[in-house]
Amino acid sequence: MTKSSAAPAPLLDARALNRATLGRQLLLRRSPLSAADAVRHLVGLQAQNVGPPYYALAARLEGFAPEQLSALLADREAVRIVTLRSTIHTHTAEDCLTLRPLVQPARDRELTNFRKGLAGVDLDRLAALARELVETEPRTMAQLREALGAEWPEADPQSLGVAARCRLPLVQVTPRGLWGRSGQVALTTAEHWLGRPAEPAPAADTVVLRYLAAFGPASVKDMQTWAGLTRLKDVFARLRPRLLTFRDPNGVELFDLPDAPRPDPDTPAPPRFLPEFDNLLLSHADRTRVIPPEYWGRSWQGNRACRTLLVDGFLAGLWKTDGDALVIEPFGELTKAQREDVTAEGARMLATMHPGTSYDIRFGTVVRR
Repeated sequence: MTKSSAAPAPLLDARALNRATLGRQLLLRRSPLSAADAVRHLVGLQAQNVGPPYYALAARLEGFAPEQLSALLADREAVRIVTLRSTIHTHTAEDCLTLRPLVQPARDRELTNFRKGLAGVDLDRLAALARELVETEPRTMAQLREALGAEWPEADPQSLGVAARCRLPLVQVTPRGLWGRSGQVALTTAEHWLGRPAEPAPAADTVVLRYLAAFGPASVKDMQTWAGLTRLKDVFARLRPRLLTFRDPNGVELFDLPDAPRPDPDTPAPPRFLPEFDNLLLSHADRTRVIPPEYWGRSWQGNRACRTLLVDGFLAGLWKTDGDALVIEPFGELTKAQREDVTAEGARMLATMHPGTSYDIRFGTVVRR
């Protein structure tokens, strides 16, 4: 008698994954979390531009006002820094001081793309000089490149700036990033801005568990895509006894926390207006849990990310403000009930982000490709 093989891991289809991820992302129902606790739970918010983190929290939190996140940045309880995927994120101060060391190997690898422009440059000396410059006074990247170029006139200025950004945990000092304020990007080190040294990098196990809490269920490749790191297979293998396993429709193994929410796939998902660069759309190798295959690539125009609309939990269109109008551009026809729900959510978003300002809400022509 042959021993029967183990039963296959339970299947989670795109809709089941969608509802689970939306639940972790605080997008099925608005959360009472504070802005700081939400940024911590979400392990940061992608922030190439000033506005996206504010709109991201407006879609997720009950009672959110932009001044709440702005106050965190002004009080140095949150910062803007290059971390995951070599992109700017808004992180809590604590996460800034630990996650940046975690992703430092990826920043070191990034420098290999600039070897030609850095020929003859002592990178340890460059890091020490750059640290002295920005801790004496916050510097713009142009000022930093100019000062470093005086030391290495034969080097490529752009490469010198990249080297400083990769070797040092440079944060953008306020007023950059504050709601309703303008300010050019000026940089200093995280340690100097926060008045405390960097923490040791957290164990990769801890970060995997935090990722699953905010983005799971997920595969090893999903986690690597989110973090911009490689070689995490052994970490998942080590954690396997503590995790549940599933499979997606393509047979890819997915991991999850045993007590994490996995809502019924038929759970209603209200419309949500998300900013450009929202991590919901960027943090998995397989994004069909949010982006229907027929809409792949539709959230970008050239190399520019667009503001996106979710309907029934999935990408369903784009949105923008145009003068005194909120313009919604669906990818397909919406039902009367869906249009009413989208309009109501748009009005709520505008009241949160632009209180006291009157906007018309209108639907543009259905965008087809």
